[in-house]
Amino acid sequence: MSTVLCCVYNGDVITITRMKVLNALILSLPTRNSTMRMRVWRALKESGCAALRDGVYVLPSGSARAGVLAQMESEVKSVGGFAMTAELRLAKDEHLPQLRKLFDRSTDYGTLVETIGEARLSLQRLGPRKAQTTVQRLERSFDRLVQIDFFPGQAKRQAGEALSSLRRDLQQSYLIGEPHPSKRQVRSVDTAKYQNRVWTTRKDPWVDRLASAWLIKRFIDRNARFVWIDRPRDRPKKAVGFDFDGAEFTHSSNHVTFEILLASFGLEHDPALAKIGAVVHFLDVGGIPAADAKGLETMLRGIKEKARGDDGLLAEAMRILDLFYSAYAQSSDRVIAR
Repeated sequence: MSTVLCCVYNGDVITITRMKVLNALILSLPTRNSTMRMRVWRALKESGCAALRDGVYVLPSGSARAGVLAQMESEVKSVGGFAMTAELRLAKDEHLPQLRKLFDRSTDYGTLVETIGEARLSLQRLGPRKAQTTVQRLERSFDRLVQIDFFPGQAKRQAGEALSSLRRDLQQSYLIGEPHPSKRQVRSVDTAKYQNRVWTTRKDPWVDRLASAWLIKRFIDRNARFVWIDRPRDRPKKAVGFDFDGAEFTHSSNHVTFEILLASFGLEHDPALAKIGAVVHFLDVGGIPAADAKGLETMLRGIKEKARGDDGLLAEAMRILDLFYSAYAQSSDRVIAR
């Protein structure tokens, strides 16, 4: 009877038969071809391969990265080297702990946590632009490491928590104008009283404000008009404020403005909106990683570079969020249908 081990890989649960089955690449490169040697080494390292010995590299069976072995086999053969892929099966369970150590990423996570700690100490000296760039670089390093962590554990959690703390420090140090969490209780409101209104928030909107404006326009007030202000005191009379200190709808407790709007207008039971809320929460204040957060952030950064003004930025963001909502809604319908 085989023992089954489950691990999380890139957001999906993969079942591996106790690491007894491995995909392997056995190779021998021409001595003088240093360029190909370096290319192969980098590709195998980035895919998370472990070296059993010189010229023998393995990945857990079922890994989404296993395709790199066949790719390297082809490339090594193209330059006159020897290469073959194979499937290895362990005969004895007593070798499993040693084998699993080959894929232990604890040291890598430890190095990352040290780097994050150094970044926290220097954050104030860097200035807003360099500080944000530093945090984004460390986020990418963490994401790459997660991609090849086939058996995540405590080390990954510690690194994730350290990164979340760094994000909070960045927000508190440089994101001037970001709202402080309100102590007011979330209350249900009458949607009918919020029709054909002027809604106002801070200029240069980013994830939470863009998503909140989309939510308002699509689900709360289809005739909503938006005014972008420099400071809270610039709010037009009778305008509905959101996502700034003193606004009617803003951060409260551990919830971002998007989530407050969902709860206030009775929209929190829509599964697709809830998924978008999780993505917005992670991108705005950190916390539990959301699967599509990086994709949404990348797309919004792209349109932010080209948009002409805040109205133009919102118009493009609306299209992107419409697509996210449609995809999430279809996914939820399929789950219900089952």
